[in-house]
Amino acid sequence: MAIKATIFKAEVQIADMDRNYYAEHALTLARHPSETDERMMVRLFAFVLHAHEQLSFAKGMCVDDEPDLWHRDLTGAIELWIDVGLPDEKWVRKACGRADQVLIISYGSRTAENWWEQNRAKLLKLNNVTVLNLAPEESQGLAALAQRTMRLQCTLQDGQIWITDGQDTVSIQPNYLKNNANH
Repeated sequence: MAIKATIFKAEVQIADMDRNYYAEHALTLARHPSETDERMMVRLFAFVLHAHEQLSFAKGMCVDDEPDLWHRDLTGAIELWIDVGLPDEKWVRKACGRADQVLIISYGSRTAENWWEQNRAKLLKLNNVTVLNLAPEESQGLAALAQRTMRLQCTLQDGQIWITDGQDTVSIQPNYLKNNANH
């Protein structure tokens, strides 16, 4: 019998002063059996970073041609494609052809560094790709906030992000390895 996904509920209050976006979102995250708390919380971080009414979690780990999150316009066109982890460069190129903007959020210290070194030259040639790398203490700090039911407050100001559950706070200073200003 296949192991089912574990469901997490998150009430997320977002105060994004950089984009003048202020909202509360009730999110349901399905953690795939092979997914870690760290990866799931990096997906949640991706949502916080680009929160929008049209941004939604996709089936990235289960379906090859879908991202982890995407922002689709009312016609179904993909405005933003977000992948978490270390995707194959061929999949990134394919995503670039389907979406206006592609964001890759890498994490994992040494593994992420090796992935970037192997893919840097090809990814730098893609005009609509942004690559953001989280430091190990940031992604692991996010993982420590994971609970089956979460209430999180998120503040984004001057490029800095703070996420708190009321007891612990994770501070994130995004490290853009490749920054496409249009993301």
